[in-house]
Amino acid sequence: MEFFQIYWPVFLVALVIGFIVGLRVFRPKQNVRLTDSVPLRPHMNVEPAHEGRSVTDEAAAAASDIAGPILGAAVHAELPGAGGPADELMKLKGVGPKLAEMLNQRGIMTFAQIAKLSPGQVEALDESLGAFRGRLARDRVIEQADYLARGDIEGYQAKFGSL
Repeated sequence: MEFFQIYWPVFLVALVIGFIVGLRVFRPKQNVRLTDSVPLRPHMNVEPAHEGRSVTDEAAAAASDIAGPILGAAVHAELPGAGGPADELMKLKGVGPKLAEMLNQRGIMTFAQIAKLSPGQVEALDESLGAFRGRLARDRVIEQADYLARGDIEGYQAKFGSL
């Protein structure tokens, strides 16, 4: 009992901190919805392909972003929602059948995967492309894939010409 009488302020501070942390962690998420009167832009029409929505999936994605290039681990490809139907990579200017096949062999099947590549991943991928080394940067393939992943065809055509 004497212990509690001496350290009651510490217990009180710990209780308040625990309460505040609990409120922050378990608060309801805010949902924002557009009304029908708000015009949608082209990039808003496309539902983005989300990786897993659980806390563990988000933690794995964050760990992969930080430690992936160091460890050589590709966690994003293993997360739920990272897959999906393959896109026709040859729509990208500078990507022909052989380069598309090489990308597919490395697990890159969609425009979104290409658009999400970090600079380190682009460099590592570029090193492994042999005769196609430098093509991703020279033909701005990542930038093209970003437009197509968002479904912004008009923006793509304004910047890179017709598909």
